[in-house]
Amino acid sequence: MTSIDRSQTVGAPRTYEVRTYGCQMNVHDSERLSGLLEDAGYVRAPESADGDADVVVFNTCAVRENADNKLYGNLGHLAPKKASRPGMQIAVGGCLAQKDRDTIVKRAPWVDVVFGTHNIGKLPVLLERARVQEEAQVEIAESLEAFPSTLPTRRESAYAAWVSISVGCNNTCTFCIVPALRGKEKDRRPGDILAEVEALVAEGVCEITLLGQNVNAYGSDIGDREAFSKLLRACGTIDGLERVRFTSPHPRDFTDDVIAAMAETPNVMPQLHMPLQSGSDPVLKAMRRSYRQERYLGIIEKVRAAIPHAAITTDIIVGFPGETEADFEQTLHVVREARFAQAFTFQYSKRPGTPAAEMDGQIPKKVVQERYERLVALQEEISWEENKKQVGRTVELMVAEGEGRKDGSTHRLSGRAPDNRLVHFTKPDQEVRPGDVVTVEITYAAPHHLLAEGTVLAMRRTRAGDAWEMRNTAEQTAKSTGVLLGLPKIGVPEPLPAVASGCGCD
Repeated sequence: MTSIDRSQTVGAPRTYEVRTYGCQMNVHDSERLSGLLEDAGYVRAPESADGDADVVVFNTCAVRENADNKLYGNLGHLAPKKASRPGMQIAVGGCLAQKDRDTIVKRAPWVDVVFGTHNIGKLPVLLERARVQEEAQVEIAESLEAFPSTLPTRRESAYAAWVSISVGCNNTCTFCIVPALRGKEKDRRPGDILAEVEALVAEGVCEITLLGQNVNAYGSDIGDREAFSKLLRACGTIDGLERVRFTSPHPRDFTDDVIAAMAETPNVMPQLHMPLQSGSDPVLKAMRRSYRQERYLGIIEKVRAAIPHAAITTDIIVGFPGETEADFEQTLHVVREARFAQAFTFQYSKRPGTPAAEMDGQIPKKVVQERYERLVALQEEISWEENKKQVGRTVELMVAEGEGRKDGSTHRLSGRAPDNRLVHFTKPDQEVRPGDVVTVEITYAAPHHLLAEGTVLAMRRTRAGDAWEMRNTAEQTAKSTGVLLGLPKIGVPEPLPAVASGCGCD
C-alpha cells in the first residue's frame, strides 16, 4: 500500500495521471478529478509518462463483461512500478469502484484509494489520508454528495465543453447496471446550468454539449415535463454560444416540444443521437424499454420533417438473450428505414448484477458475431450512401484539435460540420486555430468522414480560437519554464459517436 517518500524535494509538485474508461459521464467526471487534483497542487504528468506519475487515477466503467479484467490487468502492470517508487499512489474510482468496493483492495492490495461515483470530490482528501495513515482508504457514498459541476475542472480544450444537467437514471433497462451505480435521476436547477454556460462562453467556449444519463428526462426531478425544451430555447438566447448539442436522449421521453425547440433554436445543431438498442418489439419488451418499433420510427420521421438535414446516430445491441433471427431482422429493418448517419454497435455482454445476465436464451458467441458483422456491413453501406449526399454541399466547420490522425502527413486540418460529421479539409495559407470557423465545399465521402479538397472558401477567427491560442501559449511557457501557472482549463466533449453512449445504456 502507501509508503511515504521522505526524501522528496520539499515543495516539488506531485504529478498525476487520470485514465478514463466508459461513457461521456466518466469523461466529464475525469475533468472534475483533474480539476480537483490541480486545485490541490498536483501537476498533470506528460502524456509520455505511462504510469510514471506520482498519482495514477483509474476512472472505471462497469457495464462491460470484461471491465474488471481490464482494470486488474492495468493495476497489475503498475504494481512493480509502485513497489520501486516510494510515494507513488494509485486510486480507483467510477462505476466499477462503486460496484466492487472492498473487492478491489483485496485483489490489488497495492491500491491506495477506492472511491465511488457519488463522492469524487473526496479524492484529494483520501489520497492525503492514505499517505498519512499508510493504509488504503475505501470510501463509497450511497448518494450524491455534491453535484459534479460544482467541483473544480481541468477541461481538455478551449472551444467546447460538457455541461452536465442531471446525474443518475430512473429507467430499469434489464441490460444496464448504471442506475444501481449512479443512483436515481437528480436534476440541476435551470439557472445553475445557464450560469455555467454563460461563464464558459465568457471564457471563450462557443460549443456546449448538454449531458445527462437520460438527458431529455430532465425536469422529472423538478416537476416540469417541458423543462428540457425550455432549456434548449434558453441556450439559444446566450450571445456568443454558436453550437448546442445534447446526449443522450431516450425515445420514451422524446416529445414534440423538444423537436420544435431543436428546429426553432438556431444554435441547436441538426444532429440527434437516439439509442435504438433493438428493432424487435419482443426484445425491447425483454429489455424493459418503454417504446416499440413504431414509436421509434415515428420520432425519426418527425425529426426529419422538422429538420430535413439532421444527422441521426444510434446505439444498437446485438445478441440480447432470447433474440431470434426474426428479431434481428427487425433490427435490420429499422436500420434500413431510419438510415442512420452512423451506429454505435455492441455485441451483448453480461453485466453482472443485471436481470439480463440471468435470463434464459443466452445467444452463442458465434451467432452473435455473425449477426454483428451483418449489421455493421449494412450500416457501413448506409453511412457511405448518406455521406455521399453531402458531396457538393457548402458547410461551416468548427476547426477541431487532434481529430485527424493523418492530418500531418496529408497537410489537412479537421473540423466538425453542424450535423457533427467529421470533415478533413485542405490547410489554408493563413493560420487557422482550433475553435475558428471555416467554410468549405465537400468533394469526397467515405463511410466515416468527408473531404473538402478545394481551397477554403471563407475563414472566421473566433473568441474560441483566441482562447485556444492563449491556453496553448500558456502551456508551452509552462513546459519551457517548469512553472505551474494554475490557469483554468476549458473543455471539449468527445465527438459523437466515438463515445456516444459508450455504455450502451441510454
